[in-house]
Amino acid sequence: MIRRSKRRVVPGGGRQARIGPVKTGILVLLVVAIGCFFAFTKSVPFKHHYEITAVVRTSNLLAKGSPVRIAGVPVGTVVGSGRHGDGQDAEIRLRIDGDGRRTLRRDASLRIRPRLFLEGNFYVDLQPGSPDAPAMPDGGVIPVTRTAVPVQLDQVLAALPADTRGGLRETVHGLGDALGSFPKAADRTGQDPAVAALPGGRALNRTLATSPKALQDSAAVLTALRGRKTGDLSRAIDGLGATTDALGEDQAALRGAVRDFATTVTATGDAGASLRASVAALARTSATGRTAFAALDRAMPATRTAASDLTAAMRETPATIDASLPWLAQARPLLGQAELRGLLDDVRPTLTSSSRLVHTARRWFPRTGALAACANRVLLPTAMVKLDDGALSTDTENYKEFFSSVVGLAGAAQTFDGNGTKLRLQTIGGATRIKSGATNYSRASGGLPQFANLTQPSVGTSPAFSPVLPPVRTDVPCARNGVPALNGPASQGPADGSAPSAPATPVPNLQPVPGSDR
Repeated sequence: MIRRSKRRVVPGGGRQARIGPVKTGILVLLVVAIGCFFAFTKSVPFKHHYEITAVVRTSNLLAKGSPVRIAGVPVGTVVGSGRHGDGQDAEIRLRIDGDGRRTLRRDASLRIRPRLFLEGNFYVDLQPGSPDAPAMPDGGVIPVTRTAVPVQLDQVLAALPADTRGGLRETVHGLGDALGSFPKAADRTGQDPAVAALPGGRALNRTLATSPKALQDSAAVLTALRGRKTGDLSRAIDGLGATTDALGEDQAALRGAVRDFATTVTATGDAGASLRASVAALARTSATGRTAFAALDRAMPATRTAASDLTAAMRETPATIDASLPWLAQARPLLGQAELRGLLDDVRPTLTSSSRLVHTARRWFPRTGALAACANRVLLPTAMVKLDDGALSTDTENYKEFFSSVVGLAGAAQTFDGNGTKLRLQTIGGATRIKSGATNYSRASGGLPQFANLTQPSVGTSPAFSPVLPPVRTDVPCARNGVPALNGPASQGPADGSAPSAPATPVPNLQPVPGSDR
């Protein structure tokens, strides 16, 4: 019996092999698996992908595969999340496609946003950064300072407990009362009359009339904040960014700084009254400061000139020091014990006595003022008086007559030497004899009179004789005694002089000068 073969004969003499059902099923499953892989992963396997890491406060249940968008356009997905180091922050790994990779820069930032209004799903909103910044490398890190997470509803409710909500409600009611109620009479004291009788809201609206001027001043301030040169503000912002990056890298130091700042704010709040007084005094301080700064500005040109001159002098200082070294070497022996130092030892006793003299002079030196007043008011005016001596008057101040008499006395005292202490005067006696009364020259003998012979009879005495001495007042300052009347009634006396029987003139009983041993 002959069987027919089931193989199909191909024209031309060849045969076609058939695929079995098992192999067909495996092939179909492999094609379906590859299709599902590409459909769900949307990536090419066995290929290195561009990934970056972002440090966030919390991942907010950000699931693997959540989209990453730039300006609403998907540019990648989230491929993983986990804890960042040993801290409390989290990190998420982002896989970025080609379009997003080309626009991403080192100063990029991101926010985790909810995809639905009532939350649930989240996506990453990526800001690529400034175009002039360097490109973000593969494996780059976005620090926590440039990331933000959405506020959850439970966080809002946790931050607003019942007592806080009550306080917030009272604050809103108080704000409404402040804006809607009219001020009381006591509250109008010191207020602008234009708004004193208006409620808070309407008074606040009145401020809009002066707002343009205030905004102009604010514009000037903002213009000044931009800096003098192009790029000053950007450099300042870059420096601030570098500072915040450094603070973000050292979380422990940042937390300590925040705690210290909170302590400072608390202390400032406790001293609120003193702070208000200090702020109130700032107006006077600023006015004084403007005056001081104006004076300082006027003094700056002279100061710059002096600094310039001093700079030129400082250049000569080394040469001056070099020139003075030989002099110092020669002056050192002069200052030694054998020279000036020994001299100082010799004069030290004199200096000690001088210090005692200065200490003693402190007691009598204040009295020189009284002596000067006495000389100016009494002694010098008295010396300038011209004595009226009748026909013998010289019409000259009496102090000049005194010095003239001293010259005559010097001529008459030529024999005032070691042979005796009396003046030897050549006198010429006359026929007229006079006799004085009792004198004080011989009190032990009862006060004998004095005799003299005159060539001519006496016509008068000057001054007039008085048995009573003028009083000496030690309790009245000399400057208050006044100038004596040298040409007054007592300046001329009778011709008989003193009576021969007149008693001796009493010795003055002088009282001691207060404050002295005289």
